[in-house]
Amino acid sequence: GTTDKPILLNNIPDAEAFISGAEVAVIGFFQDPQSPGAEQFRRAAGQVAEVPFGLSSSAAVLSHYGAAENTVVLFRTVDNDRRDLDMSSREVDAKTLTHFVRMNELRLVTEYNPVTAIGVMQSSLHFNLLLITDKMSPKHPERMRKFRAAAELYKGKILFILLDSNLQSNEQVLSYFQLKKSQLPALAIFHTPDDVHEVVAVNDISIEHVQDFCNRFLQ
Repeated sequence: GTTDKPILLNNIPDAEAFISGAEVAVIGFFQDPQSPGAEQFRRAAGQVAEVPFGLSSSAAVLSHYGAAENTVVLFRTVDNDRRDLDMSSREVDAKTLTHFVRMNELRLVTEYNPVTAIGVMQSSLHFNLLLITDKMSPKHPERMRKFRAAAELYKGKILFILLDSNLQSNEQVLSYFQLKKSQLPALAIFHTPDDVHEVVAVNDISIEHVQDFCNRFLQ
């Protein structure tokens, strides 16, 4: 059936369970749940199917999260970060809100594209691991399953990123790592503060292979 979005969060335990139950969770803090801002928030909630949206007008919940009224907060468990968007200062509509969520939603594995790039650049995690691969390959679903399983082991340490080699906008990343399409799939690990990186071509993605590559680089 259709889930009611957003979910009403009337107390702190509900809000805590809501946030911890998802990789990315969005809460709208509105004193008046019928305000124009709350209406736009509901509209955005309907447009972003895979991200849970909650709404709270409880003073206790607002105070617990140090959130101002008429603020939308995005919580990310992958790097324990949050982003706040003030709904009252300017004309923020459902489109702006949807863009805000798309820009800042980092998951266990984030697909790199011009929209998510901003969230990736601003992540508090300094180690990024890229799987550079062809998403159209019949082997892709199995590679992703293993890559995601490995990502679980480095949650909060390394940001795992999927880079589709078919996207024209990703060609400059390939040239940065001096990779040709014939060398793919490849893993590239990157330390953002000083640009130190290492690249390895992999025929077969295995959890052990990813772990070995990450651990060597971290040491």
